[in-house]
Amino acid sequence: MSFLWVRPLPSDIVVGLSTLGPVGKKMKAPGTWGSVAGLLVYAVIFYPLHPLVGLLVNAVLIYLAMAFTDEAEERLMQRDPGMIILDELVAVPLVFLGLGGVVYQLGGWPVLLVGFALFRLFDIWKPGPIRRLQNLPGGVGCVMDDVAAGIASCITLHVLWAIGTAMAWF
Repeated sequence: MSFLWVRPLPSDIVVGLSTLGPVGKKMKAPGTWGSVAGLLVYAVIFYPLHPLVGLLVNAVLIYLAMAFTDEAEERLMQRDPGMIILDELVAVPLVFLGLGGVVYQLGGWPVLLVGFALFRLFDIWKPGPIRRLQNLPGGVGCVMDDVAAGIASCITLHVLWAIGTAMAWF
């Protein structure tokens, strides 16, 4: 997939967005910090949105992330370098898709922390199909493995919520 519209942009913008400025370049464990940024984006932007609107906004952000990370990989001459963390930022809001009421009902932070931990687990572990997505070319592979980790985390969180509700834990 080619994102020619990104090519004329200056490297400072392309690489800066892909690394979330100095966060990806200077912090230890940049993927974790990118995930924290994604959690903040969810809490501030996505939480109040209707799930369908959130999904549409997220789809646009995923497309933009694929374009910018694709071009950043070319300019950095590296395949999915750890400093590129825009992929984590756009994937984390998917973890909580359809769970806004649960987040509110359980006081917010416990659900956010469990979702965050699940995302990091799936993002680092990359079971089966998630690992294969990483092999897609350029920015698509860079972003889609994180998107899959976000969806796997979302499904797991929904299952945990269903089990907890059935067992009257909540």
